[in-house]
Amino acid sequence: MYSPSQTPATPTADLTTAARIREAAIDLFGEQGFGVGVRAIATAAGVSPGLVNHHFGSKDGLRAACDARVLEIIRDEKLRAVSTPGPGAMLASVADIERYAPVAAYLMRSFQAGGALAEALVEHMVADAIEYQQVGVESGHLRPSRDPAARARYLVLCHIGAMNLALQLRRQREGELDYRAAMRDFADEMLMPAFELYTYGLLTDSTLYDTLTEE
Repeated sequence: MYSPSQTPATPTADLTTAARIREAAIDLFGEQGFGVGVRAIATAAGVSPGLVNHHFGSKDGLRAACDARVLEIIRDEKLRAVSTPGPGAMLASVADIERYAPVAAYLMRSFQAGGALAEALVEHMVADAIEYQQVGVESGHLRPSRDPAARARYLVLCHIGAMNLALQLRRQREGELDYRAAMRDFADEMLMPAFELYTYGLLTDSTLYDTLTEE
């Protein structure tokens, strides 16, 4: 049966019957892909298949609810990191990154599956990124952008691509993937170069940028 401890990002107070079904579905979709059936999800959540349909209407409705929950987790963590004074919130998220393994697995499956739901998920992530980057600018954590929407889209696509490629290559090497270990290794490898790039930049002067932005 599904245990709340499998997804620590979920508040205990949120574990109503519908929330238990949704969290179990996030876990199973991430592990097995979106071919997993309603009956398997119901078994993992400890409910009847009829209750799944009662709460979500259909498997597509359940997946939409899973998308919304995954987006909520990402948005809440990003907002907390960019609005909290000092580096503590961001470093705490990195230190506890294994908690988000089910979210990472779900995202990878979503983008590999493609289709309208995956496209909508990306657009929601971009919209959320615009919001939390603005919060970061207002709090003094982030530099303002000439085009906040374009920067948000670039960062979302880069992060999605990097994570998915790294996890896919690891899956090819290892077969069955331990997402918690994979997320920890990915963070350990990417953390320093990412923070270096975001903090100090890459180019030594602004000539290229100035040329591109000339009116």
